[in-house]
Formats: sequence, C-alpha cells, structure tokens
Amino acid sequence: MKHSFYSEFNILFNIFLSLSNMMFMFTLSSGVVMAISAPSWFMAWVGLELNLMSFIPIILTMNNRYSSEAALKYFLIQALGSSFIIFSGSLMLMSSNLSFFMILSALLLKLGAAPFHFWFPQIMEGLTWPRLIILMTVQKIAPLSLILLLMPYQQTYTMVVGSAILSAIVGSIMGINQTSLRKIMAFSSINHMAWMLAAAILSETMMFMYFLFYCFISSSVALIFHNHQALYISNLVDKKESSSISNFTMFAALFSLGGLPPFTGFIPKWFIIQELNNFNMFILFTVLLSCALITLYFYLRVAIPFLTFSSPKFKSSLTIYFNRTNLFSTPLIIFMNVFGLMIPSLFMVI
Repeated sequence: MKHSFYSEFNILFNIFLSLSNMMFMFTLSSGVVMAISAPSWFMAWVGLELNLMSFIPIILTMNNRYSSEAALKYFLIQALGSSFIIFSGSLMLMSSNLSFFMILSALLLKLGAAPFHFWFPQIMEGLTWPRLIILMTVQKIAPLSLILLLMPYQQTYTMVVGSAILSAIVGSIMGINQTSLRKIMAFSSINHMAWMLAAAILSETMMFMYFLFYCFISSSVALIFHNHQALYISNLVDKKESSSISNFTMFAALFSLGGLPPFTGFIPKWFIIQELNNFNMFILFTVLLSCALITLYFYLRVAIPFLTFSSPKFKSSLTIYFNRTNLFSTPLIIFMNVFGLMIPSLFMVI
C-alpha cells in the first residue's frame, strides 16, 4: 500500500513537471518573440526578462546541486546584462557613445561572446543535454536580433568586429585541452558566435542562415551525446558497443559542426568567407579560418573513438542502437549533417 502511494505520487509529480516545463517553454518563447518585435528598448528589456525568468525554472527542474549553481550563476549574469540595458537608456541623453558601448556590451554578455564569455562554459557544465541545447540555440535569438538593430552605427561595427575576433580565438584555443564534452560544446559555441557576428556585419539574411545551420548541427551533436549518456571523452572511449551506423552518425555530426567540407556545416561558412573576401575584410577572414582549423583538432579528438568501425559486438550493438527513439532521430541527424554533399549536385542541375 505504501509502495503504491509513492509510485502514484511519483507519476503525478512527473506529470506536473512536464506540464510546468511546457508552460515555461511557452513563456520562454513568448519572451523571445516580444524582444525581437519590440517597438522600444524598454519592451525589448521586458521580453529579455520574461525569457530569463522562464529559463531559470527549466534549469531547476533537474533538482541537484549543479543545476542550482548553474541557475544562480545564469540569473546573476543575465541580471547584470539587463541592468546595463536599463542604465544605458538613461545615458542616451548625455553620451550616445557610452550608451552604445553599454547596451552592446550587455547583449554580448547575454550571448556569451568574448570578452564576456567567462560565465558560459561554467553554466554549460551544470546543465543536462536537453537544457544545454536550449542555452546554445533559443537563448541566443533575442540578443542576436537586437544586435542587428544596432549594426548601422559605426560604434557597433567596431565592437562587433573586435568581439568576433576574440570569440574565434578564445573558442578555438580554450577548447583544445578540455575533456568535458559540455565544455567542448561551450567553447565550440563561442567559436561559432564569432562566425555569427561576422555574418551580422555582412547582412541580416547571412546571420540568420548561419544561425539556422548552427542550431540544427549543434543540436544533433548534443542529442547524440545525450543518447550515449556521455559527459566526458572517456565515456565515449569506454563504450564497448558501437555499430558502424552509430560511428558514422557521430563523426559526420562532429565534422559538420567543425565546418569540414563537404559536410553541411561548411555551407554557411563558405558563403561568409566569400562575402568577407568581397568586402576586403582580410584580417577577420584570416582569423576565422585559422581558428576554424584549430577547432577541427578537438572535434577530431572526440570523433577518434568513433572512427574505429570494428566491434566484437557488432550485431548486438546494431540492435541496441536502433531503439524506438533512435529509429527516427538517427536518419534525421545523418541527413542534416551530410546534406552538404548534395549541394554541388543541386548547383549543377540548376
């Protein structure tokens, strides 16, 4: 009787958590929409705050010490950025240059772009893979959209170029010696932020195109790690059971995230490289390309365990890998990351 009571309580508690998560995801999305469609900076600030206060409970539903620490750090950092936005409004009448600097610094802080990146890897380390995907993708939409509104001004252009160069360098170099997969994804996100900022300099369409590709590819990599229940590189090395399909899915996703041709991740980088060359932005062009080569090194470190296709338990692992969830997710992940192989053929047909 007692056991039955506790089991029923757990079922009801899980239902409550799922319903509350749905509600908070709705308000989180509403905050993003409000921020990017706001007619004033005050309404944009309200949207950012709604987004923040919706993401905190989503983090806390994990109910452990690491999630509580991550939620507190995230709240403090985002609150600091929000206070900068409010304070910059009062400075607009006194000094336009200072107000531009403060509001852009606040948006870069919310994005986790260098030199305001210090909080991002620490918070990523305290999240589970599904929540980590939200932080890497959805939480970047509003700040990026607001930065686009400031791009016509010269002060914004200079700061964004500087942040893009720093983000590329920090994201590539700091990720080399990491063994935590979540920190590798964090520094990978910082490096990709450099490409997004470079795309924002060129055009709004270019930035959103790169961001869309980035969301699909980084989410697919995080989902693979989630399916393998891996938090460190050693967890991948220790896997006794792996099929050739599992291996191909992993290294295709990682190489696509690194922008290695001819995988999908190379397509948006290719367009950005062409545009930077057309605008004679050779310094930014060189830094982005050099740092992209460095990031490929630590993607390769993660992919090495999956490059060995031989497995003593191939048949059993093939059955294990195609469980009910992976039956649908695996083909989708493979398609998203090798879609780039078909692009040259499409151009030839056109």
